[in-house]
Amino acid sequence: MTINEQSRITLHFELALEDGQVIDSNFDGSAAQFTYGDGSLLPDFEAVLLGLSANEEATFTMPPEKAFGAHNPSNVQTMARSQFGMDIEEGMVVSFSDSAKNELPGVIKSIGDSQVEVDFNHPLSGHTLTYRVKIVAVEEA
Repeated sequence: MTINEQSRITLHFELALEDGQVIDSNFDGSAAQFTYGDGSLLPDFEAVLLGLSANEEATFTMPPEKAFGAHNPSNVQTMARSQFGMDIEEGMVVSFSDSAKNELPGVIKSIGDSQVEVDFNHPLSGHTLTYRVKIVAVEEA
């Protein structure tokens, strides 16, 4: 059986940056299982699986537009250092709430005497990713 839009898929996967640095992988552990279209994977990560069968391996290059998007400079905000009621360091992920009380993670990019620059882009935005999969099983959902 090949993967279609009504499949339940069991697979091993690896996600790596252009320089080969592995960001996430389950090849050394248990395979992941999901139903096509259930929101577990980004749509473009699912779409490349269509037509693959159990025991097949494949590697795909995912440009930023098909992965986590381009880095958007307007998502980098400057905030008053006095807004932070805790010790902060560059690279730290801090959780913020928007007006609707939704949680927004931001990465501390730089810390000045009176201002802090926070990047609200996804940490993988702007990166071309290599997505490697090995299909373990395919069944009807």
